[in-house]
Amino acid sequence: CSINTRPFSPSSNCTVDTTYRFTLYQVSYSVIFLLGLATNGLALRKLCLSPCTMNSTTIYMVSLSAADLFFVISLPLRIYYYYQQASSSMTGDPSGWSPMVAYCHLTFTLKYISLYGSIFFLVCIAVDRYFAVVWPMASTLRRLRVAQLVSGAIWCLVLGLSVSLPLLLFTTAHQHHCCVLDPSSQSHRTMILIALGLVQGSFLLPTVLLIYSYCRVLSVLRQSRHRSHRKHQHTLTIIYWVLGIFLLCFLPYHINLLGYTLTNLGLLPHCGLAKLTKVVHPVVLSLASFNCCLNPLIYYFSSSLVHKVLQKANNSRCIHALSLGWKEQIQKHSLLRLGNTRVLFQGA
Repeated sequence: CSINTRPFSPSSNCTVDTTYRFTLYQVSYSVIFLLGLATNGLALRKLCLSPCTMNSTTIYMVSLSAADLFFVISLPLRIYYYYQQASSSMTGDPSGWSPMVAYCHLTFTLKYISLYGSIFFLVCIAVDRYFAVVWPMASTLRRLRVAQLVSGAIWCLVLGLSVSLPLLLFTTAHQHHCCVLDPSSQSHRTMILIALGLVQGSFLLPTVLLIYSYCRVLSVLRQSRHRSHRKHQHTLTIIYWVLGIFLLCFLPYHINLLGYTLTNLGLLPHCGLAKLTKVVHPVVLSLASFNCCLNPLIYYFSSSLVHKVLQKANNSRCIHALSLGWKEQIQKHSLLRLGNTRVLFQGA
C-alpha cells in the first residue's frame, strides 16, 4: 500500500477519483509476483549453485535478486489489501477489512528493502564494471572479500532505512486506510519531510554514481579496437538498456513522489499538480515495482555476452598501456588483471 495523506488547505478541494488504483494494483502486482518469483528464483538458484564462478559481480547479483524477492513475497498481502479496498468501494460499505499497524509496517519495510536495495546493488554492479574496465589494475577493490563487506554494509544500510521509515512515519492505522499520515500535524509534517529527504537522497546520489560509472564504461568500449564487432555493439546496446530501464522505472516515481508529497503538505499549493500526482502515483509505483522482474533479464541472462566483450576491451587497454611505457606496472599486476577479466560477469 502507498502512503495516503489527508488533503488540507490549500489543496483540500483538489479531489480526484483514483479508485481505479485498486484494480491496477491487483493486476500489476499479480503479474509482477508471477514473473518476479520465476525470474529472480531462477537467477538466484543458478548463482548460488555455481560456487566456482563466485566473484564480486556475482555477490552483488545475488544480493540484488534477494532484495527483489523481499518485495515479491510481500505482494500477496498487497493484492489482498487492494481486493478488500475494491470490494468496499463497490459496495459502499464503510465497515470493511482494516489493516493493523504491524501490517502497514511489514509491507512498507519489504517495499523499501526491494526498492532501495535494488538501487544500491545496481550501483554496486555499475561501479564494479567501472573498475573492471576503466581501472583494471585496481583489483583490490574487486576482491571477493571486499565485495562481501560492501554487500553486507549495504544490507545493513537498506534494512536500517527500510525499518526506520515506517517507524518515522508511525501513525495508527485509520479505518479503511493503510498508515494514514496527518499533514495538519506539525510533528507529522516534519517527519514526512525528513522521510522525503531520505528517500530522494537514497535515489539521487546512487543514480549520479550509476550514470557516471556506465558513461565511463561506454567511453572505454567505444575506444576499443573491437568496437566494430557485432557482439561489441550488442554489449553497448545492453548497457544503454540498463541505463534506460533504470531511469524509466525509478525516475518518474521519485519525481511524482516529490510533487505528491509537497502538494499534500501545502508547500506547493497547485491544485492541478495535486490532482495529477494523485492520478499518476499508482502508475509510476507499479512501474517502479516492475523493475524487480527486469533486473534478472538485463543483468543475469545477458551477462555472458557482456563478459566476453569487456574482457576484449580490458585487454586492449592493457596493450595500450604497454605502448605508453607502463610495462613494469602491467607485469606486476598481470595475474590480478587476468583474473579480473576472466571472472567478470562469468556465470552471472
